Amino acid sequence: MIRLPALGALCGLALTSAAAAADTSALTDAVTTFTLENGMDVVVVEDHRAPVVQHMVWYRIGSADEPKGSSGVAHFLEHLLFKATDTLEAGELSAVVAANGGQDNAFTSYDYTAYYQRIAADRLELMMTMEADRMRNIRLTPENIETERDVIIEERNQRTENNPRALFSEQQNAAQYLNHRYGVPIIGWMHEMQTLDMDDALSFYETYYAPNNAILVVSGDVSPDEVRRLAERHYGAIPANPDLPERTRTTEPPQNAERRVIFRDARVAQPYVARSYLAPERDPGAQQAAAALTILAEILGGGTTSYLTEALQFDSQIATYSGAFYRGTSLDDTTFNLVVVPQPGVSLQEAEDAMDAALARFLAEGVDDAQLERIKLQIRAGEIYARDDVDRIAQRYGQALTTGLTVQDVQDWPAILDAVTKDDIMQAARDVLDRKASVTGWLMRQEEVTQ
Repeated sequence: MIRLPALGALCGLALTSAAAAADTSALTDAVTTFTLENGMDVVVVEDHRAPVVQHMVWYRIGSADEPKGSSGVAHFLEHLLFKATDTLEAGELSAVVAANGGQDNAFTSYDYTAYYQRIAADRLELMMTMEADRMRNIRLTPENIETERDVIIEERNQRTENNPRALFSEQQNAAQYLNHRYGVPIIGWMHEMQTLDMDDALSFYETYYAPNNAILVVSGDVSPDEVRRLAERHYGAIPANPDLPERTRTTEPPQNAERRVIFRDARVAQPYVARSYLAPERDPGAQQAAAALTILAEILGGGTTSYLTEALQFDSQIATYSGAFYRGTSLDDTTFNLVVVPQPGVSLQEAEDAMDAALARFLAEGVDDAQLERIKLQIRAGEIYARDDVDRIAQRYGQALTTGLTVQDVQDWPAILDAVTKDDIMQAARDVLDRKASVTGWLMRQEEVTQ
């Protein structure tokens, strides 16, 4: 059967081609960096096309840095920072942001915790005043602790305990990491979340919420001189933590045994097969392997023209969906993931066998030249379009710097992606698609059998 792209897809491809053909100098952000005397790093990304700024404070601390037995404390503290300070009442920071027409929020990952406000450029100093205040002046009460602990427990109930896909993913991730804290959920294990108390929160806060463990990223309609002046006034007055511990992580031992996870739940609406492989992350000055894996994920499962889609959905009609995923912005080893959702009447074993057969064919056949060029074209266009969003710009630099990369690494990334060859991709595939360092999971209904 011949499949013709829809008119919208043709139009989208034309727009993509036009954007990608633009001057590649458009991919270079106007970035200024400096460090305050107290050790706080500052990144300013200028974009004067709209009178808007994204103000972000990133802490080099995430759930993978938590003390053993206190999983979830990084996320718990993120919630608590919206409570009162010495000068602000609980919820007042967000209320002030909203009253000034802005948006604010925060998020916790394995490697970082970040707080942000997106607001009119002339409100930047107000944002710095409030954010600097809660960096060192949080005021917690026993009632805060009890109330917010109930909130994060309910969040886990809603997002994880009541979602079999989330429970399955959590178990698979725990099986993937034998020794690293990436195997512990960011939100925490329920039995440990239930014991988090004032001492846990304050100890984490007083240790890690310090300017010498933070990165200020400001993107949008600002000048570096203005940001420096404001940052020195509001953040520069906060003393560094001279006892900030060195950031150390446990490392993974050699993984030489394939693992399997079978998760049964009566609530499962759609069974599927998922596999994760241990994979290298983007490293400072050495991003080539991660670039090859980024493109490999697009080739294998990045859309309707991907290799697995063609093989499993169109040719054999084994699957209703297939995908491949890789996120290399990580302080330590990350994962390369595959997912196959079988057609009705197709067993999980048949879906897994078909996936493995397709991977074997890919390793034998190699990369198609036209597909590789199309993917590179789309990546170049995506990099250009991303510059239209001050949020994405700020996130790009914050994520990179909190995971060990540099500004130069961020700016080199598009060219490194563009330089990836077919040989690079195939070498990455052979290195990473190793069953000995993988976890294969089946999410299935309770009444289903495994064979």
